[in-house]
Amino acid sequence: MKKILLLGSGELGKEFVISAKRLGCHVVACDSYTGAPAMQVADESEVFSMLDAAKLREAVERHQPDLIVPEIEAIRTEVLVEMEKEGKNIVPSARAVNMTMNRDRIRDLAADLGVRTARFAYAESAEQLMNEAKTIGFPVVIKPVMSSSGKGQSVAQTADDIQKSWDYACAGMRGDRQRVIVEEFIRFDYEITLLTVRQKNGPTLFCDPIGHVQERGDYQYSWQPQPMTDKFRQDAEAMAKAVTDDLGGVGIFGVEFFVTKDEVIFSELSPRPHDTGMVTLVSQNLSEFDLHARAILGLPIPNITVTEGASAVVLATKDGVSPTYTGVEAAMSEPDVDVRIFGKPTTRPYRRMAVVLAKADDAVARARAAAAKIKVVTKEI
Repeated sequence: MKKILLLGSGELGKEFVISAKRLGCHVVACDSYTGAPAMQVADESEVFSMLDAAKLREAVERHQPDLIVPEIEAIRTEVLVEMEKEGKNIVPSARAVNMTMNRDRIRDLAADLGVRTARFAYAESAEQLMNEAKTIGFPVVIKPVMSSSGKGQSVAQTADDIQKSWDYACAGMRGDRQRVIVEEFIRFDYEITLLTVRQKNGPTLFCDPIGHVQERGDYQYSWQPQPMTDKFRQDAEAMAKAVTDDLGGVGIFGVEFFVTKDEVIFSELSPRPHDTGMVTLVSQNLSEFDLHARAILGLPIPNITVTEGASAVVLATKDGVSPTYTGVEAAMSEPDVDVRIFGKPTTRPYRRMAVVLAKADDAVARARAAAAKIKVVTKEI
């Protein structure tokens, strides 16, 4: 039995814990608040800020895990680099986690490897952001270098929007780096996530592309498979392999791309299961969480099969506690529809609280229609 220390215990971590438990693992789920989703299914839990180097190291030393699996961005990743040198096993690798927890480092790496990206620059003040945006040309996309689920991301259409975008990015930042990335606005036909699996004893595997639609920088619904030309799919796989090979380690990576009528453009990368990949809970024989667990445990992945499927999120509308849900029965009365409620103890506007899964024909429309039936009801704080 392998002991896993899970750093971050959101909904993605919860599904990963379920997959790992099915394979006999003992999981300690960590997060900054009590009752996080993954803690509800783990063997043990710890509550502390993973940006606190001393507390992070203390948790590792106390539990002596076989594997340390990060699930969020806000981690003192330098400590993981030190621990790997001391013999600890970081998933997928300490370098991968350290590089990808910060948008600037992974973007620089992609550019150094010759991977096609949007034109970009960095800024550490509103004045610097204005100058870089003017150089790139409006509109521009502005994101904190460290954040998650679209927090702090906006589009500045003109110079008049820069201060607002800077303030919004600062409010949505994770960690302690007040820095943003500003990039050209890509007029894409569609976006994809290419789930890329690095194995200990086998070739790199690719799941069928996942299409998705975002609002406020956060995904609203996704589907699999997203049709692509053979050339564009090969281009995406080649770029994903180049970046993940450089990062090293084992496990699943969620690699995001923009697809225009002419080319495929690298966007971002996460060294763990991806939120858009929740569709794989219904569309694949092995979900992204199953694949991640198998890869990091060194277990075989003989085949990945896909059927048409979609996911659609259920969002909270206000700040509150002790959420309950209406409309679940109505949503689940539809054929081939399932609902996963994450179990988050508090709400805030646009917080993702559940996901609806649908499979077979017209999956996207049916998933969205079912999700619209579910409402989050909370007690006001």
